[in-house]
Amino acid sequence: MTNNIISQTAPILVAIDISMTRHEVLIDLTDKKRRRRLTILNQLDDFNRLIAILSEYGRPVRVAFEATGNYHRALAYHLATAGFDVKLISSVALARTREALHNSWDKNDPKDAQVILHMMQIGNEQFYHDPLLCGTNDLQELSKTHEIISRSKTELWHRVLTHYLPLYFPEAGRFHRSSRSDWFFAFLERYPSPYIITAMTSS
Repeated sequence: MTNNIISQTAPILVAIDISMTRHEVLIDLTDKKRRRRLTILNQLDDFNRLIAILSEYGRPVRVAFEATGNYHRALAYHLATAGFDVKLISSVALARTREALHNSWDKNDPKDAQVILHMMQIGNEQFYHDPLLCGTNDLQELSKTHEIISRSKTELWHRVLTHYLPLYFPEAGRFHRSSRSDWFFAFLERYPSPYIITAMTSS
């Protein structure tokens, strides 16, 4: 009797390997020896099909996946709104566990789903924060945009300092952190190479 109660309340474990066009799904019913495999496309109809399949079991469902670009976000949102417990798997932990279990760095989708399921069974999961459900989507996207712009500015600045100036204006490097920096960049924008300066007439 006790075993039946445990099996009915034990969550179904669902490991999903995310990719751009399709997702590999591995379902572990805990009380069954055989695991169910599914392949779903990255589209709404297949999301609803997966949700319907998992809902038919009538038991709690715990889903885990590795974040892959933004391809996981649509599926994760629909699974969370369906009432499933959604978890995140660390990319670094997944790579190390895959290497330890299979003695190989080789990556393929079915194998990754097995590794994700193993990590779920040992409780090696992280909380998944869905920005749409938490109302932080716009703030997160603005923050990401700011980070990308700031990083691009820094990378461009380093290229100017380490490559461009030593080749064309080595004596001008001292101005980059002075009060004349605005003038300095305006000068570089107008005269990007010494040839343009020497080609000018004195008038």
